Amino acid sequence: MVKLLIAFLMLSQIVMSQSTPSSARSRAAIAKQTPQLEKSFMQSGLKLGAPVFIRVFKQEGELEVWVKGKDSFKLFNTYPICNFGFGGLGPKLAEGDGKAPEGFYYVKANQLNPNSSYHLSFNLGYPNAYDRAHKRTGTALMVHGNCVSVGCYAMTDAKIEEIYTIVNAALVGGQDYFRVHVFPFKMTETNLSQHKKSSWFSFWTNLKEGYDLFYENNYNPPNVTVSNGSYKFDKLK
Repeated sequence: MVKLLIAFLMLSQIVMSQSTPSSARSRAAIAKQTPQLEKSFMQSGLKLGAPVFIRVFKQEGELEVWVKGKDSFKLFNTYPICNFGFGGLGPKLAEGDGKAPEGFYYVKANQLNPNSSYHLSFNLGYPNAYDRAHKRTGTALMVHGNCVSVGCYAMTDAKIEEIYTIVNAALVGGQDYFRVHVFPFKMTETNLSQHKKSSWFSFWTNLKEGYDLFYENNYNPPNVTVSNGSYKFDKLK
């Protein structure tokens, strides 16, 4: 009976996991980064392979990696962004406008690119349902390495290796997808009030709803849908 239970648990673990795209480059990066990450995760009371959540802030030039603990997500690290194109604040509207996306995105295993021309990358999934509803265009909007960008979020190669290893471990560990929430700046009342005259003020006010609910929901990201051209949010069950 005990052997059957062990076999069932092992099979359940296999079913829960999923494969991710792989290359010699990604395998080498993961092998290099994993030992130190495992140590850092343990020191933070976290486990490499647990679900992850990412937030990006343009104005601050920061990418945050949050990792699921017992009941909520915990900030593991904040990474500096090298470059996010030449379009400045505001959402991406069209192919070639030099802007990086803002909004709420989902990344599945097949969106990882271990053969990226920019070292390693993952596709944000732009245009999402909101972008399509507003007829926005653009392709291959990534978080990647190589520190150069015309509309993606570019990191150094060393930082993208670390981030890629973390999200890859989460997906292999059974997370169906991870959320990436992209904001123009940290959505405090003070910061938002400084942009009252922006043509994007109403859009950013909509983004702030999701930003605020993360904190109201005990550091758990909200469910995000799109209805009547706006983002709608509700707490994760």
